[in-house]
Amino acid sequence: MSVSYDDLQFERLGHASVRVETSDGTVVYVDPWSDVVEGDPSDGDVVFVTHADFDHYDPDGIEAVAGPDATVAVFEGVDTSDLDRDVADLAERGETVVDGIDVVTEPAYNEPTGGHVDEDGEPFHAQGEGIGIVLGLAGNSVFVVGDSDHLPHHDALSPDVLIPPIGGHYTMDRHEAAELVEETDPDLVLPVHYDTFEPIETDARAFADVVEGLGARVELF
Repeated sequence: MSVSYDDLQFERLGHASVRVETSDGTVVYVDPWSDVVEGDPSDGDVVFVTHADFDHYDPDGIEAVAGPDATVAVFEGVDTSDLDRDVADLAERGETVVDGIDVVTEPAYNEPTGGHVDEDGEPFHAQGEGIGIVLGLAGNSVFVVGDSDHLPHHDALSPDVLIPPIGGHYTMDRHEAAELVEETDPDLVLPVHYDTFEPIETDARAFADVVEGLGARVELF
């Protein structure tokens, strides 16, 4: 299913893998995972990777979606030595331009005192291990939150399109994601990272109902 917003077309390939195409034909992928990529599209102009988890950084997934001259931009904390491509590093926090796309990176992590910790009490995603990215595409800002809790610095953002995880356990759940929507006030919300595995099964329709009640458009794409 493809979702339109202004001059952008969004497609959730599955899990947290997203494809975005602009009206001029630029194709961007975020966190392409080979388990959910169909075939070998090889049409990506830019591929972004937010962190090292196997379902986000996947060399096979990157190779499946990246065109021959694609730019691959990866959080600098990821070991990309097994990727047979040149890589542009993305800082944990900063601003850069990747192949003509304005990119703002923000820390993404689980609070050590929050609920998204393992059996030893350690965060599934510790601070410094991943990022969220704000992409400037066709005059719009698109915030891909990454695997994260709802964090205080998120509330200073005001994206046109918000792509949050809602499955809980490893990331914010649908309730926390709804709070993020309320604070950032996007026009369009496209939830990801849910229903792939048992621990992240959730009621996405209930999330959508809450978000629509806040006045935002939401698509379960």
